[in-house]
Amino acid sequence: MPVLNEERHLEAAVRHVLAQDYPGDMEVVLGVGPSEDRTREVADALAAADPRVVVVDNPTGRTPAGLNAAIAASSNSIVARIDGHAMMPSDYLRVAVETLEETGADNVGGIMAAEGETPWEKAVAAAMTSKIGVGNARFHTGGEGGPADTVYLGVFRRSALDRVGGYDEAFLRAQDWEMNHRIRETGGTVWFQPRMRVSYRPRPNPAKLAKQYFHYGRWRRVVARQHKGTINLRYLAPPVAVAAIAAGLAGGFFFWPAWLIPGGYAAAILAASVPLGSGLPVKGRLSVPVALATMHMAWGVGFITSPPSLGADSRTARGQRENA
Repeated sequence: MPVLNEERHLEAAVRHVLAQDYPGDMEVVLGVGPSEDRTREVADALAAADPRVVVVDNPTGRTPAGLNAAIAASSNSIVARIDGHAMMPSDYLRVAVETLEETGADNVGGIMAAEGETPWEKAVAAAMTSKIGVGNARFHTGGEGGPADTVYLGVFRRSALDRVGGYDEAFLRAQDWEMNHRIRETGGTVWFQPRMRVSYRPRPNPAKLAKQYFHYGRWRRVVARQHKGTINLRYLAPPVAVAAIAAGLAGGFFFWPAWLIPGGYAAAILAASVPLGSGLPVKGRLSVPVALATMHMAWGVGFITSPPSLGADSRTARGQRENA
């Protein structure tokens, strides 16, 4: 579990892991970064109260570095990635291990079940679990179990992590997608198991949601640059939409029908928001189109503006330069 500034949720997240009905041995390794709150004190208290909890340092505070440090300090043949604010259902690990054994996969994962508490968070959750919000990603929207490009979090065979060298620490975002790609490239299988659901709290305001999706877009383009052939229409839709809307807004001053492009996008978002907002409070229903547009536009702008230097220090990029 990579942990940074998780004072509010860490104890509950660890308790959910320790309460698993998994019948085998289990350890919880926390890779704790330099937090600005009492995260380290909470982590140390958890370790003092239960010998199954171990704390290791993550001086950089970066997620992939914390993951690699925690993996290195663990000892079992199966490794489950958990977030410091994720609340696992009690059968999560048991279902994961059963699926690994049944399918022969190297990594299994399930659904990122976005659940909000405030009207805004509920609107974002509705957007994040819809195809118009995130495309056809099954770990967001659900679907049949089977092989997948990537999954949420992940429960891995240690042998697969060793085979690909763990997480690439240059990837501050998209590190799961990137490593799952390397697992599949080396002959492994990544398996989506819809019975594995983990509750996820969306970002609490539009600014933080925009920042999250901006960085998603930036780093997804890094993956596309370093792993040729991994881009598809789902990932290209937001940057294409951003470019088309920008062109329509500018071109409308010279040729008014161009304004139909941003107008058409706005109309489509509003129409799609009606069924997504069903059952939400009024403020939540009004927030759904804002959430959708924020996700699309921030992701698209991040993708378009992703600099070539981003991720240039990754292992993949270094290997490409050495082989050139």
